[in-house]
Amino acid sequence: MSEHLTVVSHPLVLHKLSLMREKSTSTAVFRQLLREISQLLAYEVTRDLDMTIKRIETPIQEMDAPVLAGKKLALISILRAGNGLLDGVHDLIPSARVGFVGLYRDEKTLQPVQYYFKVPTELDQRLVIAVDPMLATGNSAVAAIDLLKRAGATNIRFLCLLAAPEGVARMKEAHPDVPIVTAAVDEKLNELGYIVPGLGDAGDRMFGTK
Repeated sequence: MSEHLTVVSHPLVLHKLSLMREKSTSTAVFRQLLREISQLLAYEVTRDLDMTIKRIETPIQEMDAPVLAGKKLALISILRAGNGLLDGVHDLIPSARVGFVGLYRDEKTLQPVQYYFKVPTELDQRLVIAVDPMLATGNSAVAAIDLLKRAGATNIRFLCLLAAPEGVARMKEAHPDVPIVTAAVDEKLNELGYIVPGLGDAGDRMFGTK
Protein backbone atom coordinates (compact mmCIF):
# COMPACT_ATOMS: atom_id res chain seq x y z
CA MET A 1 0.00 0.00 0.00
CA SER A 2 1.63 3.24 -1.13
CA GLU A 3 -1.04 5.96 -1.45
CA HIS A 4 -1.07 8.22 1.56
CA LEU A 5 -4.87 8.44 1.64
CA THR A 6 -7.46 5.84 0.60
CA VAL A 7 -11.15 6.74 0.89
CA VAL A 8 -13.31 3.61 0.83
CA SER A 9 -16.43 4.49 -1.15
CA HIS A 10 -18.12 1.08 -1.09
CA PRO A 11 -21.94 1.45 -0.99
CA LEU A 12 -22.25 -0.51 2.27
CA VAL A 13 -19.60 1.68 3.91
CA LEU A 14 -21.37 4.87 2.80
CA HIS A 15 -24.78 3.61 3.91
CA LYS A 16 -23.61 2.49 7.36
CA LEU A 17 -21.67 5.72 7.86
CA SER A 18 -24.78 7.77 7.08
CA LEU A 19 -26.73 5.80 9.71
CA MET A 20 -23.95 6.42 12.23
CA ARG A 21 -23.97 10.16 11.54
CA GLU A 22 -27.67 10.44 12.42
CA LYS A 23 -28.19 12.07 15.80
CA SER A 24 -31.11 9.75 16.59
CA THR A 25 -29.08 6.52 16.20
CA SER A 26 -28.93 4.71 19.56
CA THR A 27 -25.73 3.75 21.35
CA ALA A 28 -26.32 0.03 20.73
CA VAL A 29 -26.99 0.51 17.01
CA PHE A 30 -24.03 2.92 16.68
CA ARG A 31 -21.70 0.36 18.24
CA GLN A 32 -22.99 -2.44 15.98
CA LEU A 33 -22.63 -0.28 12.86
CA LEU A 34 -19.07 0.64 13.87
CA ARG A 35 -18.21 -3.04 14.23
CA GLU A 36 -19.67 -3.81 10.80
CA ILE A 37 -18.06 -0.87 9.01
CA SER A 38 -14.69 -1.62 10.59
CA GLN A 39 -14.68 -5.04 8.92
CA LEU A 40 -15.35 -3.46 5.53
CA LEU A 41 -12.52 -0.96 6.10
CA ALA A 42 -10.24 -3.77 7.30
CA TYR A 43 -10.79 -5.50 3.96
CA GLU A 44 -9.20 -2.47 2.27
CA VAL A 45 -6.35 -1.86 4.73
CA THR A 46 -5.23 -5.52 4.43
CA ARG A 47 -5.66 -5.74 0.66
CA ASP A 48 -1.96 -6.33 -0.14
CA LEU A 49 -0.79 -8.53 2.73
CA ASP A 50 2.18 -10.78 1.98
CA MET A 51 1.22 -14.30 1.00
CA THR A 52 3.00 -17.65 0.80
CA ILE A 53 2.05 -21.15 -0.35
CA LYS A 54 1.24 -24.04 1.98
CA ARG A 55 0.60 -27.66 1.07
CA ILE A 56 -2.84 -28.68 2.36
CA GLU A 57 -5.25 -31.55 1.87
CA THR A 58 -8.84 -30.85 0.87
CA PRO A 59 -11.52 -33.58 1.15
CA ILE A 60 -10.77 -34.29 -2.54
CA GLN A 61 -6.97 -34.02 -2.92
CA GLU A 62 -3.79 -32.23 -1.89
CA MET A 63 -3.10 -28.73 -3.24
CA ASP A 64 -0.79 -25.75 -2.88
CA ALA A 65 -2.92 -23.11 -1.13
CA PRO A 66 -2.24 -19.41 -0.47
CA VAL A 67 -1.92 -18.39 3.20
CA LEU A 68 -0.70 -15.27 5.00
CA ALA A 69 3.07 -14.98 5.35
CA GLY A 70 5.30 -13.59 8.07
CA LYS A 71 4.64 -12.53 11.65
CA LYS A 72 1.08 -12.08 12.87
CA LEU A 73 -0.29 -8.56 12.42
CA ALA A 74 -0.44 -6.11 15.30
CA LEU A 75 -3.68 -4.17 15.82
CA ILE A 76 -3.21 -1.08 17.97
CA SER A 77 -6.25 0.64 19.47
CA ILE A 78 -5.90 4.32 20.29
CA LEU A 79 -8.02 4.44 23.45
CA ARG A 80 -10.79 4.69 24.13
CA ALA A 81 -12.75 5.10 20.92
CA GLY A 82 -10.31 2.92 18.97
CA ASN A 83 -11.80 -0.14 20.66
CA GLY A 84 -14.92 0.20 18.52
CA LEU A 85 -12.90 -0.27 15.34
CA LEU A 86 -10.61 -2.82 16.98
CA ASP A 87 -13.44 -5.26 17.72
CA GLY A 88 -14.54 -5.55 14.11
CA VAL A 89 -11.02 -5.81 12.69
CA HIS A 90 -10.07 -8.42 15.30
CA ASP A 91 -13.15 -10.47 14.33
CA LEU A 92 -11.76 -10.55 10.80
CA ILE A 93 -8.15 -11.26 11.86
CA PRO A 94 -8.53 -13.22 15.12
CA SER A 95 -4.87 -14.30 15.17
CA ALA A 96 -3.62 -10.69 15.25
CA ARG A 97 -1.73 -9.46 18.30
CA VAL A 98 -3.37 -6.50 20.03
CA GLY A 99 -1.95 -3.41 21.73
CA PHE A 100 -3.30 -0.21 23.25
CA VAL A 101 -2.17 3.40 23.27
CA GLY A 102 -3.95 5.56 25.83
CA LEU A 103 -4.21 9.20 24.82
CA TYR A 104 -6.68 11.89 25.75
CA ARG A 105 -7.05 15.33 24.24
CA ASP A 106 -6.46 18.34 26.44
CA GLU A 107 -9.58 20.38 25.69
CA LYS A 108 -7.71 23.68 26.04
CA THR A 109 -4.62 22.97 23.93
CA LEU A 110 -6.12 20.13 21.79
CA GLN A 111 -2.80 18.34 22.37
CA PRO A 112 -2.66 14.63 23.27
CA VAL A 113 -1.67 13.47 26.74
CA GLN A 114 -0.42 9.87 27.13
CA TYR A 115 -1.67 7.72 30.02
CA TYR A 116 -1.18 4.11 28.80
CA PHE A 117 1.03 2.18 26.37
CA LYS A 118 1.10 -1.62 25.99
CA VAL A 119 1.94 -3.18 22.61
CA PRO A 120 3.02 -6.59 21.23
CA THR A 121 6.69 -7.55 20.94
CA GLU A 122 8.69 -7.57 17.68
CA LEU A 123 6.78 -4.68 16.12
CA ASP A 124 9.65 -4.28 13.64
CA GLN A 125 8.64 -7.63 12.09
CA ARG A 126 4.89 -7.00 11.96
CA LEU A 127 2.44 -5.02 9.89
CA VAL A 128 1.00 -2.61 12.46
CA ILE A 129 -2.53 -1.26 11.97
CA ALA A 130 -3.41 1.62 14.29
CA VAL A 131 -7.15 2.25 14.67
CA ASP A 132 -9.08 5.30 15.87
CA PRO A 133 -12.53 6.31 14.54
CA MET A 134 -11.72 10.01 14.16
CA LEU A 135 -8.73 11.73 12.56
CA ALA A 136 -9.54 15.30 13.58
CA THR A 137 -6.59 17.60 14.37
CA GLY A 138 -4.29 14.62 13.82
CA ASN A 139 -2.39 15.38 17.03
CA SER A 140 -3.37 12.15 18.81
CA ALA A 141 -2.73 10.03 15.73
CA VAL A 142 0.70 11.58 15.20
CA ALA A 143 1.56 11.08 18.89
CA ALA A 144 0.44 7.43 18.74
CA ILE A 145 2.49 6.77 15.60
CA ASP A 146 5.49 8.46 17.25
CA LEU A 147 5.20 6.02 20.16
CA LEU A 148 4.78 3.00 17.87
CA LYS A 149 7.86 3.94 15.85
CA ARG A 150 9.80 4.41 19.08
CA ALA A 151 8.72 0.87 20.01
CA GLY A 152 10.22 -0.43 16.74
CA ALA A 153 7.34 -0.39 14.26
CA THR A 154 8.41 0.33 10.67
CA ASN A 155 5.38 -0.82 8.64
CA ILE A 156 2.36 1.09 9.96
CA ARG A 157 -1.09 1.83 8.56
CA PHE A 158 -3.73 4.07 10.10
CA LEU A 159 -7.39 3.09 9.93
CA CYS A 160 -10.14 5.55 10.80
CA LEU A 161 -13.83 6.03 10.17
CA LEU A 162 -13.80 9.78 9.52
CA ALA A 163 -11.04 12.26 8.74
CA ALA A 164 -10.79 16.04 8.53
CA PRO A 165 -8.55 17.64 5.88
CA GLU A 166 -6.49 19.19 8.70
CA GLY A 167 -5.82 15.78 10.26
CA VAL A 168 -4.87 14.22 6.93
CA ALA A 169 -2.42 17.07 6.26
CA ARG A 170 -0.94 16.84 9.77
CA MET A 171 -0.37 13.09 9.41
CA LYS A 172 1.15 13.48 5.96
CA GLU A 173 3.56 16.10 7.27
CA ALA A 174 4.59 14.11 10.36
CA HIS A 175 4.40 10.55 8.99
CA PRO A 176 4.36 10.50 5.17
CA ASP A 177 5.23 6.78 5.29
CA VAL A 178 1.97 5.85 7.06
CA PRO A 179 -0.99 5.29 4.69
CA ILE A 180 -4.45 6.34 5.91
CA VAL A 181 -7.58 4.34 5.12
CA THR A 182 -10.90 6.03 5.92
CA ALA A 183 -14.58 5.97 4.98
CA ALA A 184 -14.82 9.73 4.40
CA VAL A 185 -12.92 13.02 4.49
CA ASP A 186 -15.30 15.63 5.85
CA GLU A 187 -15.41 19.39 5.31
CA LYS A 188 -13.35 20.87 8.17
CA LEU A 189 -12.79 21.15 11.92
CA ASN A 190 -14.85 23.53 14.03
CA GLU A 191 -13.40 25.83 16.70
CA LEU A 192 -13.60 23.00 19.28
CA GLY A 193 -11.59 20.65 17.09
CA TYR A 194 -14.56 18.47 16.12
CA ILE A 195 -15.05 17.17 12.57
CA VAL A 196 -17.82 18.92 10.58
CA PRO A 197 -20.37 17.58 9.69
CA GLY A 198 -18.91 14.55 11.46
CA LEU A 199 -20.89 12.39 13.86
CA GLY A 200 -20.11 13.93 17.24
CA ASP A 201 -17.76 12.33 19.76
CA ALA A 202 -17.29 8.70 18.69
CA GLY A 203 -16.34 7.52 22.20
CA ASP A 204 -19.40 9.14 23.79
CA ARG A 205 -21.70 7.70 21.15
CA MET A 206 -20.16 4.21 21.51
CA PHE A 207 -20.29 4.07 25.28
CA GLY A 208 -23.28 6.30 26.04
CA THR A 209 -21.23 8.87 27.95
CA LYS A 210 -21.31 12.66 27.77
